[in-house]
Amino acid sequence: MKKAKIYIPNKNPMQSGLGKTSKWILEFETNNPTKNPLMGWESSDDTLTELKLEFSTKELALEYAKKNKIDAELIEPRKRKIVKKSYADNFLK
Repeated sequence: MKKAKIYIPNKNPMQSGLGKTSKWILEFETNNPTKNPLMGWESSDDTLTELKLEFSTKELALEYAKKNKIDAELIEPRKRKIVKKSYADNFLK
């Protein structure tokens, strides 16, 4: 049975926007990884690890995994804590 994880990708730390964080990703896990002795890279002969499927909702991703007999692990996103402050707060002590 194929193993996969379903998650929402993190936001880009170099940007303040939340683009590309609304889609759910189904990503397959690597089977039998081997390490390249020359470069130290991890490689595998499993081509499913190169595949990332995007879904608009969590339910669609779970339904796809169930329909195709994929053992999927769901990783729920953490809620972002927003601290509102004004520009003047930088100068208060």
